[in-house]
Amino acid sequence: MAHYADELRLVDARAQYFAANRLDDGGYSARWVKFKVGPLRFHIPNTQARVAAVRFHDLHHLVTGYDTTWVGEAQIAAWEIASGCARHYAAWLLNLAAMTIGLLVDAAKVRRAFMRGRHSRNLYREPFDEVLLLTTVGDLRKRLRLEREPPRPTARDWLTFGLWVLLNLLTLSLALLICFAPVELLLTTIV
Repeated sequence: MAHYADELRLVDARAQYFAANRLDDGGYSARWVKFKVGPLRFHIPNTQARVAAVRFHDLHHLVTGYDTTWVGEAQIAAWEIASGCARHYAAWLLNLAAMTIGLLVDAAKVRRAFMRGRHSRNLYREPFDEVLLLTTVGDLRKRLRLEREPPRPTARDWLTFGLWVLLNLLTLSLALLICFAPVELLLTTIV
């Protein structure tokens, strides 16, 4: 987990985060977002909706401590889903994909992050402005209820997690069907 000192202003902590992760301006001005999965490279359009969500997402990394590895991104995705992405539909969609991958890679960490999110807040309902960026990391942690350990999960927390896992499995099944249906069709045509 990455850690940023409580007394750092978000604007300074974010600059450190960008430098540590070689993100230049966070990729906010790029036309395409590039990422690798093993030897494969993917590009997705860097839409205005994605940029609006990622500005908050990057600040969430600073206060939650989740890193930018596959597992870290899955953890922050689960945390953001559990704490709610409001009207940031790009965040909901991207987080669903990341959480799905995370459930396959390290389900226990994803579950703990989800439960943490159920008992904390995030920034998706707030304006993104200079006032926010001048807030200290510690003050934002307190405001988002991240300075303390979350309580034991309730039955409602477990039910909500289970429903999201079900949605993740349905999404994964649909993605696999879309990817492999043409192969199946081709094979049945040949054989």
